[in-house]
Amino acid sequence: MSGSLLTPIEMALKLAEDAAVAGEAPVGAVIVEDGRVLAAERNRMAERADPTAHAEMLAIRAALAVRGTGRLDGCDLYVTLEPCAMCAGAIAHARLRRVYYGAEDAKAGAVDNGVRLFSSPNCHHHPEVIGGLEATRSAELLKRFFRERR
Repeated sequence: MSGSLLTPIEMALKLAEDAAVAGEAPVGAVIVEDGRVLAAERNRMAERADPTAHAEMLAIRAALAVRGTGRLDGCDLYVTLEPCAMCAGAIAHARLRRVYYGAEDAKAGAVDNGVRLFSSPNCHHHPEVIGGLEATRSAELLKRFFRERR
């Protein structure tokens, strides 16, 4: 990987590592439009004393600011952990085209686990979802982080 650019999921993993070092649950998110990174964020819930400061939420807000619009149609989200219900709702409202995620979240995930928001007939937008991207690396980061805190 030396001398090469990081892929969006590799960027998200680096952000997740940074989150862990900062004492945050290791989740990173990157939003891309036509190969250009619009936003790259990590969890900042403890730092901001804000339970909504998930990597996905922060990346969505930053990407919207860059675009100057209220929608992210045509954009793709890369995140290291399956989005929760709050983030999945924001993804639908922002109209992201595609969601790539790493590790599944059997407890709080809301895409392929739990409420499966995008599969609901009441969900107004159904992005394409590709799970399992760097799933092992993503899951190991999370396991190590929580193991060290128990």
